[in-house]
Amino acid sequence: MGIKHRHSFAAGLTAAALSIAALAAAGLAQAATPVPTVVTRGAAAAGAQSLDGVLQPVRQATLAAQVGGNVVALLVKAGDRVKAGQPVARVDERELQAGVLRSEAGVAQAEAEWRNAKLAAERARELRGQGFVSQAALDQAETTLKGAQAGVAQAQAGRAQASLARGFTTVAAPYDAVVLATHVEAGDLATPGRAIATVYAPGALRAVVQVPASLAAAARGAQQVQVELADGQRVTPVARNLLPGADAVSQTVEWRLDLPAELAAKAGAGQPLLPGQQLRVHFQGAAGVAPAPAADAPLMVPAAAVLRRGELTAVYVAQGPRFVLRAVRTGASRGADGIEILAGVKPGERLAADAVRAGLADATPATPATPTP
Repeated sequence: MGIKHRHSFAAGLTAAALSIAALAAAGLAQAATPVPTVVTRGAAAAGAQSLDGVLQPVRQATLAAQVGGNVVALLVKAGDRVKAGQPVARVDERELQAGVLRSEAGVAQAEAEWRNAKLAAERARELRGQGFVSQAALDQAETTLKGAQAGVAQAQAGRAQASLARGFTTVAAPYDAVVLATHVEAGDLATPGRAIATVYAPGALRAVVQVPASLAAAARGAQQVQVELADGQRVTPVARNLLPGADAVSQTVEWRLDLPAELAAKAGAGQPLLPGQQLRVHFQGAAGVAPAPAADAPLMVPAAAVLRRGELTAVYVAQGPRFVLRAVRTGASRGADGIEILAGVKPGERLAADAVRAGLADATPATPATPTP
């Protein structure tokens, strides 16, 4: 083959390669799936505020020791259900038992002295009637009898006090409850006032939320208050209780929102409501409250733009010709208005309007982007 033919063959191969590359690029362009995008914006809900809260039992008690001694038995553990009056722990009672025996001996001695004084007073009355003793002697016998009677009453009171103290060696549940936590173990030294266990009544729960002082007017004027539980269910409280004072350090006011009693049935249906669980409280429709400034308002995105996979909550952010998955922290769901984004994205960023489509390998951001509805 001559030089001229070799150059012609090389030029042909180059042209063919370029043609194949162009066709491949065109094929990729045709295979790419454009996904609509939206631009994040701040929420504009006048008079609406959402705050984090915590679930608390309405009735909760910390059982404490009333006498000193070693804990000889801890009869419950965290999570146990107890009946009213059921023993929770026992403290060594040997010293107090000795006190009871001592007081009983004191009662027996006082009663013997009283019987002796009574007989002496009766003899003094007979002798006074016969004129053998003076009135002063009779008065002294009567006084001795009254002192003996007072001694008996004092000894009996001491015996009752000793018996009552011995009863304090058994720490019992004040009502039907669930053991939230235990604070001692068998063998520990119990002193008066030391916590033994914490129990709560599971039938009555409430949401507790700390409202900043700047939002206190909006919370008081809210036409509707809802509590969003961990599973997303929204519940309307049956009662509201606003504590009269504000915290001097955090400058917040505590709201206590009693939840319906039927929620306690969820604990037996595989959806337990436990003290300490996080929840969300929504104050909506506060009359006369101006809309929150855009800089302070949470970002809103369509519900379809949020991807939930197990514990992962994320969105697809447009970066050039592709999407990048980014984890976010969501807030309240506002129905057709979308979902609040508390952290993870900034105002003005482009997000995929459909997170499922954006996860495909050939997904590309469509242009132009539209603001969130």
